[in-house]
Parts: sequence; C-alpha cells; structure tokens
Amino acid sequence: MRPFGYLRPRASAEAVRAGSAPGAAYLAGGTELLNLMKDGVQAHDRVIDINALPLKEIEVSAGRIRIGALARMAEVAAHPAVRTQVPVLSSALLNSASPQVRNMAAIGGNLLQRNRCGYFRDSGFPCNKRQPGSGCPARQGHNRMHALFGASEHCVAVHASDLAVALQALEATVLTLGAEGARRIPFAEFYRLPGDTPQLETGLRPGELITAVEVPTGPLTARSRYLKLRDRESFEFAVVSVAACLTQRGGRVQEVRLAFGGVAPRPWRTPEAEAALRGRPLDVASLAAAAEAAVRGARPLAHNGFKVELMRRALTGVLTELGRQR
Repeated sequence: MRPFGYLRPRASAEAVRAGSAPGAAYLAGGTELLNLMKDGVQAHDRVIDINALPLKEIEVSAGRIRIGALARMAEVAAHPAVRTQVPVLSSALLNSASPQVRNMAAIGGNLLQRNRCGYFRDSGFPCNKRQPGSGCPARQGHNRMHALFGASEHCVAVHASDLAVALQALEATVLTLGAEGARRIPFAEFYRLPGDTPQLETGLRPGELITAVEVPTGPLTARSRYLKLRDRESFEFAVVSVAACLTQRGGRVQEVRLAFGGVAPRPWRTPEAEAALRGRPLDVASLAAAAEAAVRGARPLAHNGFKVELMRRALTGVLTELGRQR
C-alpha cells in the first residue's frame, strides 16, 4: 500500500476542509476503502478518519427517521423503530455482508461502496472506472453479474448496496455538508448512470461529506419487504434483489413502490411496474403485467440473460408475501 497521511478531526467543518483537498478520502468503518487501497484499486494522499464526528445518532420523530451517517449497519437494523416502521430497511441491512462487517460498516460508507465488477477490482485489467478511456473488458468478458439496465459502452457494472435499494423504494433523502454548506439530495438523484463518465458514481461534490439519511415513515413504509436472490445464503452480493412497499384499500393496490438491485449501475426504480399494479387487485394477472413491465427494456449481455426471469419471479414473490400481511 502506498504511504498516506492520516487525520482525525472532531468537527464536521474541519473534516470537510481536510476532505476537500485533492487526493483525500474519508474513512468510516473501513470495510471498503482499506481493501481497495491494499489491493491497489484506489490510492489516496491523505485519509480523513471521521469516526470522532457526532454523526452516529438515530432520531425518530413523527413521519421520519433520521439516521446519522456513522451509525453502524447492525445497530440500524436492530433499532425498534426501523424494524417496525421501515422493515424493508432492516431486512436489507440484515441481508448485507456478514455480522462482523455489519458491526463495523457505517451507513454513509455503505452508500459509497464501489461496484463489484471483478475487472474493476483487479488492477491487472483495464477499467474505465479506474482509468477513464482504458476500456471495459466486462462487456465482452465474464459478465454474469452485470447490468441489464442503465449501462453504457464504457461500463456495465451494477451497484452493490442492499441498503441503497431499500432507500430508493423508501424515497429517502441524503443529507450532506460541503464547502458550499449543507444540502438535501433526493435519493433518486444521488447516483449517476455511467454514460461517458463511469468514474463519477454519485452527485457528491469534491470533499462533500454524507452526514445523515432521512427516511419518511407511514403506512406505506410499514408494510414493506426486501427479497435478495444470491448464489449462496452467506456473505454474498445480490444477483437480483427487490425492495417493495405496499398499501391496499378495498382489496386493490392503493400505492406501491418497487426498486431492484443487481440489475443496474444504481438502484433501479420501475415506475411502469408500479403503474401496472395501482388500482388493481393483487392477483395473478396484475402481478404478471407488473413483472413484464419491470423487465421491459432490459438489454442482457452474453451471460446474464437469466436475470430477466429472476426479476419477474422476485417481483411476484415479494408482492405475494406482502399481500398476505395484514
């Protein structure tokens, strides 16, 4: 690992000043950044350890839960308000990584974890994310885990976070602090598609620090669920996942939100599938219509066409389970 400087500020403004310097990176749980630095995928001149900042609180109020960026994944998953008011969030966290990682990894850091493309994580291969213009071997190589939607000729990697899929369905807000002050970023605008600049994965400005995530709560979020399909029931990333929130009235779908993981460079919302369900009974015909709407526009690569059918089944499975809840 290349030598680097280290700083542990105690105030957020001090952290932002240090983090805005070229070559700086924030360190929270360290479960992602340190691996990338040791593997030579990322190199930084200075690491800003933010663990002394007052960003760990989980605050519950009417209609929302505010989660500090340094709250650990395990404690958020176990929080009584999260478990009862946004169970999709608790479930997504408990389906992530291993218990050891969940005890260390922070909420803000999880949102910024890099994609799981093997070509990105092996510095022996070219990668447009690591070095723009060097190429994307995944397009013609082994691409079983790669994207069906939102990819470009420059990158076909998928986003890896289970948490982010749940927050997309919950329509959460990311709170940040940067050199220009505090910002509130709607979750739907937080991640970028790769386009011609795959090295830019979020809308964060240089040095901008995630301070919290704000999650709305209500009847729709209280009836929610996360389903993760993976190659093994262990420390494994999603092949396909889906987060769903649902309310019904008079036997018909009143409101529904759906977001998929493992299929795009960012959590993939499916408004067409949601529209196919609203106002209809949750039956075989409406589920089939929604499943077809969800996969419309998919562009499989050589090895990942099976994900299309997995998406149909995941959507049907998660909504069937939610429909049984009272």
